Amino acid sequence: MHAQREGHRGSATPPVPHSPAAQHQRRVTSFRSRRSALTEAQQEVWDRLWPSLGRAALTEPVQTLNPAAWFGRNAPLIVEIGCGTGTSTFGMARAEPEFDVIAVEVYRRGLAQLLNAIDRSSQETAVSNIRLIRGDGVDVLEHLIAPATLTGVRVFFPDPWPKSRHHKRRLLQPATLALIADRLCPGGVLHAATDHAEYAEQIAEAGDAEPRLRRAQPGESLPISVKRPTTKYETKAREAGRAVTELIWIRPGG
Repeated sequence: MHAQREGHRGSATPPVPHSPAAQHQRRVTSFRSRRSALTEAQQEVWDRLWPSLGRAALTEPVQTLNPAAWFGRNAPLIVEIGCGTGTSTFGMARAEPEFDVIAVEVYRRGLAQLLNAIDRSSQETAVSNIRLIRGDGVDVLEHLIAPATLTGVRVFFPDPWPKSRHHKRRLLQPATLALIADRLCPGGVLHAATDHAEYAEQIAEAGDAEPRLRRAQPGESLPISVKRPTTKYETKAREAGRAVTELIWIRPGG
């Protein structure tokens, strides 16, 4: 993460106002730096589909998204933060074609794999209700999503940052949960899952403390599905003896 250089006191040039991109540079992020070169086949699909299905999070000028224009219809909207390779995104979007889904991921290779799945679907039953954003999920929620517009937010297996000194980098902190609650419409759902027991406790405590959210009751009818496809990561976690905790909240009022 690069520090933003501060203007010198007494300088004749006034400081430049901070853009959302500069704010992102200063904020502690919840993801690690990785190289994500694409294969030749992935690059071909990326070049063909990304212009219509994808965008970067903080292009200038930063403007709130118009989902109806991007998807070409008006439909309830779900945002998945940290979609990885898109296994859950694709499976759940295909099962719920009545919803539009925005998949957010910082790693280009993961988004490329999701684009490949979408491309392959066009040869069978096309999945056309997914759009992709490359960037930080907090930036997307803060700058691109209007308040009270999301029917669902999904966060599956965020990096647990297990060392105590790294806990500040965890995604699902009270401030992020407050932002998610603000972006959910009345009746909207936050669905999180983790295989890290201590992180699950922290998420549960923070979510239960957010006044605009209430915990979903077992068997309660929800506006979106909370049935997830099992990913390779989850299979490995279960084989290693790590239990998966599902955490579901609703913004009351729907």
